Amino acid sequence: MSDSRVEEVQFSVLKLEVLLQVLQSKQQHSKGKRGGCVEFDPKDDNLMEEDIDAAPRAPIPGIGSTLGDSSAPKKTKGRGFREEAAEAEHSARLSARFDSLVSHGDPGSERYLLNDDVLVESSGGCSTEGHNVPVVGMKFSSIEEIRGHYLAYARSVGFPIRTRTTRKSADGTIRSVTFVCCREGSKKRKTQNVLHPKPMMQLGCEARVTASCDGDGVWRISVVQLVHNHNFSHIKSRLYRCNRNSPAYVKKKIEVDAMPETSLHKSFQSAIVQAGGYEQVGLLENDCRNYVEEGRQLRFSAGDAMAIQSYFNRMQAKNNSFFFSSDLDEESRLRNVFWADNRCRQCYTYFGDVITFDTTYLTNKYDMPLVSFVGVNHHGQSILLGCGLILQEDTDSFVWLFKTWLQCMDGIPPQGIITDQNRAVEHAISIVFPHTKHRWCLWHILKKLPEKLGGMFATTHIMANIHELVYDVHVINEFELRWKEMIENMGLHDHTWLGDMYAARARWVPCFLQTSFWAGMSTTQRNESINAFFDGYVHAKTTLKQFVVQYERALRKKVEMELQADASSFAKMIPCLTTYEMEKQVQEVYTLCKFKEFQTELFGKVYCDIVSTVGGSVYEVEDVCINGLDIKKSFQVLFDSRTREVECTCHLFEFRGTICRHCIVVLIRNDVSFLPEKYILHRWRRDVQRAYTRVKIDYDGWICTVQQQRYNDLCKNFQVLANIVVDDEERTNEIMEWMERELARKVGRTQIPTAAIEQVRESTLADPLHNLDPE
Repeated sequence: MSDSRVEEVQFSVLKLEVLLQVLQSKQQHSKGKRGGCVEFDPKDDNLMEEDIDAAPRAPIPGIGSTLGDSSAPKKTKGRGFREEAAEAEHSARLSARFDSLVSHGDPGSERYLLNDDVLVESSGGCSTEGHNVPVVGMKFSSIEEIRGHYLAYARSVGFPIRTRTTRKSADGTIRSVTFVCCREGSKKRKTQNVLHPKPMMQLGCEARVTASCDGDGVWRISVVQLVHNHNFSHIKSRLYRCNRNSPAYVKKKIEVDAMPETSLHKSFQSAIVQAGGYEQVGLLENDCRNYVEEGRQLRFSAGDAMAIQSYFNRMQAKNNSFFFSSDLDEESRLRNVFWADNRCRQCYTYFGDVITFDTTYLTNKYDMPLVSFVGVNHHGQSILLGCGLILQEDTDSFVWLFKTWLQCMDGIPPQGIITDQNRAVEHAISIVFPHTKHRWCLWHILKKLPEKLGGMFATTHIMANIHELVYDVHVINEFELRWKEMIENMGLHDHTWLGDMYAARARWVPCFLQTSFWAGMSTTQRNESINAFFDGYVHAKTTLKQFVVQYERALRKKVEMELQADASSFAKMIPCLTTYEMEKQVQEVYTLCKFKEFQTELFGKVYCDIVSTVGGSVYEVEDVCINGLDIKKSFQVLFDSRTREVECTCHLFEFRGTICRHCIVVLIRNDVSFLPEKYILHRWRRDVQRAYTRVKIDYDGWICTVQQQRYNDLCKNFQVLANIVVDDEERTNEIMEWMERELARKVGRTQIPTAAIEQVRESTLADPLHNLDPE
């Protein structure tokens, strides 16, 4: 089929879809309506991107100057345009920031209501105070002005909006428009894939604003409904699709830097640098479609030791919770270094039960390898818990590193640690963490199989047998028996490496480790993500002092990914597949990622059947689908009728923190509707306010100029001033009048540019504490 024919067919399909939508909406709104037609705005159909937590692995660019370089910026194409836009935005930002802080005490802008450690953000009816609240009878000159007004109100309160309907007269002129909350309606699925439904945001919310135009062209608001049936959060407002509007100078930067050979990831990070942070870009990474300069890479040069020490001193001066330590040799040369910021330290209190220590990144390319302590958060994402650079991979270096890291984490060791197969690391762990469970990375061991078995006859068959023993055997006695059979049948008695691996089987074979909790760090996926943690941020040409800059960018990217996942879990909910109460129970409290894992197990019960029972407490469950394969296997499940607790020989809950399908079958057989509290893990919940999310983020230090530092100082003082005068209307008015006079004088006109002020005010309302210390 020719290209023109394909385009013609696609266009015809599109016309049919639009026609169906129009016909359906006419049927729904025909009663009491005369004239005109109903149209839907497709641009605001989704709250956020469907794959908001997708994490591209392309690199981020470095910055041209070294640490602490305060030289004048280089001249670039389009520089004058960006300077003018930045100056206008900076001028307006002062008034907007102060306005948002003064109004922060309004009932509608209350951030959190805390009940123990469960977060309940402001919900229900919105604030009815403030100049942005829509009121019946308000007059506007255009639809755009109405939408802008309602959008500003929605952003300050914390919910997204979209255009619901527009009505036209006979001559095609729009005479009426309705804007609604994006959680209005009940969206119908476009596909019948009930096994993997996409998250939906529609909850039947009835909040809306309707306006109509009279004969003189004046628009008046006729209907206002401010009551919502869901929670809302102004902190997450900037991530909603309706608010993702990038300033002109950011778009200009993307256009200027666009090059075919550079990646989307780099283009987006360049725009972040130009704008001054994620909050000012107004876009998500998936919104960016251009490419920019290549990233910097890692190399060691003269002066690196002094530069990194100076950098750590500056970071600690900014935040005394920033931790760093350096190890010098006999000649006072830098040998090992470790650092962790306050956010890493706070994260450890929530997700430090199981960590991975990785030394393979850069080991083969560089003399001084990068090492990292990595955990996993409530979305299953990797989080950094500390980072270091070491000169030699010997026991002394690792002992120093582990002791330093333990000191950083207030002397609290992890329950479990995953490492590479390294004798020096193993010895150091036995010294520093004698009571911590230690296992080897299964992914690295299986990766060595072709090398260790190379040249042997039937290598492929041996590898297949080992994989089957590792992944499909859940009972230790069965593993022992089948391993010996494999050695005997294939004549592997004299294979030294296999003999050594069997002797250390308790360090890496899952059936020996599955009774301990490992937070889903099941080797392959977790280690691949660790190796990609700094992928694209460092290279052979990057100096050590430049790497610290790249490190900050990588960390800031991870923080943004977690924030987006939090926003998605907060605003969306994956539909239930069944009518079981336990599914609804988990849906309400777990993050999207972890609920999906539970839902997979719940659906997997269709492949399971109870074939026998002993005394009503021991059940034999037959599963005919193991890891997606047509394999029949039996599992034993113990059920306690008094506590309603279960334990399966697959030990999925103990290993990953998700109850298995075999246990679910037994619970349902015994009429257990709700899961016991034991099986709802605190670390997977989405409704918990974790303290580290309130920690001030210092990862943007690489864009902090003298002017920006001055700006941050002003914002802090404005906050203090606002807290003093917020309860005194007269003093507040005096200060506001002075601010307006100064702003008017600055821009050289008698009236403040309202649009610019509103844009900055809305940006500030999304996170009014962005530039403040967590205290």
